[in-house]
Amino acid sequence: MGHADHERDALREKTDAEPLDASHADARGITRRALLAGAAGALGAGAVHQLTAPTGADAQALATPPPAGTERVPGPMPSAVGMRSPFSQPRRIVQRPVVDGSSVTPLQDLDGIITPSDLHFERHHGGVPVIDPATHTLLIHGMVERPMVFTLAELQRFPRRSRLHFLECSGNGGSALRGAQPDRTPQQIDGLTSTSEWVGVPLATLFREVGVLPEATWFLAEGGDSVLYSRSIPVGKALDDALIAWAQNGEPLRPEQGFPARLFLPGWEGSTNVKWLRRIELSDRPFMTREETSKYTDPAKGGTARQFSFLMDVKSIITAPAYPTVLPGPGWYEIAGIAWSGRGRIRRVEISTDGGTTWSVARLEEPVMPKCHTRFRHGWQWDGAETMLMSRATDESGATQPTLAALRETRGIGTTYHIHHIRAWKVERGGRVVFGGEAGA
Repeated sequence: MGHADHERDALREKTDAEPLDASHADARGITRRALLAGAAGALGAGAVHQLTAPTGADAQALATPPPAGTERVPGPMPSAVGMRSPFSQPRRIVQRPVVDGSSVTPLQDLDGIITPSDLHFERHHGGVPVIDPATHTLLIHGMVERPMVFTLAELQRFPRRSRLHFLECSGNGGSALRGAQPDRTPQQIDGLTSTSEWVGVPLATLFREVGVLPEATWFLAEGGDSVLYSRSIPVGKALDDALIAWAQNGEPLRPEQGFPARLFLPGWEGSTNVKWLRRIELSDRPFMTREETSKYTDPAKGGTARQFSFLMDVKSIITAPAYPTVLPGPGWYEIAGIAWSGRGRIRRVEISTDGGTTWSVARLEEPVMPKCHTRFRHGWQWDGAETMLMSRATDESGATQPTLAALRETRGIGTTYHIHHIRAWKVERGGRVVFGGEAGA
């Protein structure tokens, strides 16, 4: 060992043994080593009151071996596909176990704004087809200069876009309009909405490739399921922000979400976002398919109907506290939930803790993005009395969630789509939280 090494070791021993200077040491003369040991212990415990190494009972507890049978053992080895903890098992609820059924997202079990792909809601019209991506094609024809057929690989050669947006079935919230029972969760009330990252090619890029004629104002989007589900879409939406998506949340679309490719129309009702997309036909008029005549039209007042009501309205729901939560007693709680709008960003969410008599502005949690779920939070001190909790969202266009009475006045009592009135949760004296039904009227 050289002379320099001896000097370095001596300096280290001296530094470890001596107290810090007066500006950094207390009356007991904390050593640098003790300070570092104490700080590490304090950080690990989430506290800052202990700056020295454990002594007495604390030191004895740390030195005592664990009881027999509780020794640490190796866990599972790495796996090809990860799985959730056995202590956390969120699930969709299948509402109608038929080929034209649906399943709903567990909104109350999620945090943030991204919905895991396996929990994204489902709505089908002819079951989920099994499609080989190697043979799948997309035909674009009709009022175009160059009819073309694209394979999936050819679609993926175009410049792609990645966007975070919500998707919502236009019938979402139907149970809230039809006298839902108190024992309904946020999932059962509004679980037909989810937010994902979508990756694909802008439809406008493909329309330029085929040369859409100026007189073409509508296009038919046709899916590859057993019923060849189809909808008429204005060309203007394609030129705005429509995507042909093939990926969701970092992986290829799952079969129930349209694998290998689907139409995605940010902010528009879910039924227009045709899955398993196989054909697009350009025209100068809508095609009046079954799904836009006998279905997906809004009955209105005076025996009329609102057709092609594509845009999803501003909406919010409190996801906590909500059924089946039971508050343990009076005290401070956090009210949390999500808000969204097909018109753009959420500008404000207000909370009422007294049945709509007064309102307070909630905090919007970043990121706040257009046509995307936005998380909101609000502190609330419960005094133990029975009350009603409500949320009311306003988007950047100025549109605000209406009361149920206002919604019925505008749409009539026969509407079954675009149900976006204020939701309410009743807090009973014992702390039980149940759905408030029409309390938001």
